[in-house]
Amino acid sequence: MSFAWAKPYEPKSAFGRWIDARLPLPRLVYGAVGGGYPVPRNLNYWWNFGVLAGVFLTIQIVTGIVLAMWYYSSVDGAFNSVEHIMRDVNAGWALRYIHMNGASFFFIVTYIHIFRGIYYGSYKAPRELVWMLGLVIYLLMMATAFMGYVLPWGQMSYWGAQVITGFFSAFPLVGEPLRIWLLGGYAPDQATLTRFFSLHYLLPFVIAGVVILHIWALHIPGSSNPTGVDIKEERDTLPFHPFYTAKDGWFGAAVLLVFALFTYFAPNFLGHPDNYIPANPLATPAEIVPEWYFWPFYAILRAFTVDFILPAKLWGVLAMFASILLLFFLPWLDNSAVRSGSYRPLFKRFFWILVVNLILLGWAGGRAATPVVIAVSQLATAYYFAHFLIILPLISKFERPLPLPDSISTSALHGERSETAPAGITRPSATTATPAE
Repeated sequence: MSFAWAKPYEPKSAFGRWIDARLPLPRLVYGAVGGGYPVPRNLNYWWNFGVLAGVFLTIQIVTGIVLAMWYYSSVDGAFNSVEHIMRDVNAGWALRYIHMNGASFFFIVTYIHIFRGIYYGSYKAPRELVWMLGLVIYLLMMATAFMGYVLPWGQMSYWGAQVITGFFSAFPLVGEPLRIWLLGGYAPDQATLTRFFSLHYLLPFVIAGVVILHIWALHIPGSSNPTGVDIKEERDTLPFHPFYTAKDGWFGAAVLLVFALFTYFAPNFLGHPDNYIPANPLATPAEIVPEWYFWPFYAILRAFTVDFILPAKLWGVLAMFASILLLFFLPWLDNSAVRSGSYRPLFKRFFWILVVNLILLGWAGGRAATPVVIAVSQLATAYYFAHFLIILPLISKFERPLPLPDSISTSALHGERSETAPAGITRPSATTATPAE
């Protein structure tokens, strides 16, 4: 489909024309995120978080490169080098706090981006690969964050590495050799710190490469939208620039203001005080907890307390990995012909139950393993898997969606959802329902 407003790229200067004839990179950027890229006209602010994730990835890469110039990856010098950065390097404290809190904000915007995709059905055909590449980015983020948490070589860094890598020893036969290979020895030491530092430095660039694939895969079917209805006519779209660059710009500035407030006024709010104590292999902390963005998975791990055929520890590790791998199959678990949760009343109710359930998992993962906390973890873990494996397929089969708009422009003019069908609105059926996104 061609768009009248989509003007072809025209270099303004002789140098621009010379570059365009030999390396058309500006033309590529213009077509990808400029005035040549059509975007649904009804995107709301939940679509801003994808761009924000890219902003925080850039912040992490830039600050990480500068911090690496001062960091010393030695068990004798790592902790002191971090203190040197904080106390003696010009603006080192700011760089370290921006990098530390940037990781948390990167996960915050990514979690919101994922939940937006689940609610609006952005994982459905033809965007399955976009969804799966996004999950690959998320897994790489988790690996990068874990290795970065080890680098300061504080108490929680050391014991976090000990506990997390200990998960692999639960696998029979290959588990213990795999753990030794990851650590470079039988316990976290110099080999562990060296390889974690090298991988922590490398993986953000791998993430950036997968982000490019993610955006490339998105540009083939185009962006999804709150209605889940496909683009049918030119008036359904707007050029990405200047409409959405302006929207992303001011919203990003507002989020960065909140990020600055955390960085300058509450820099350790999302951290753990034990990490300001040098690592001591002979003094185990009272409670070993990962960073907050891992808490739901930590709760799933601890939910298994009874050996049944397999050891409880192995069940916990399998469930923890399965909780993420399960999301890769979401496009096929949800068979509804309607994409957007705005038109799926039953799906919407269970979506919010899932959100509350994950908050409970996060709460349980960050608390001491008391009987009450373990019971909450077990119930929330059971519901998590039941939601995706039982409830969601049943909703897809029995739910009766609300009427869909004829087009995106109709939705923009008459509202995205209505209990009654106004003029131009039809109830989805086998022939009128939008194919799964």
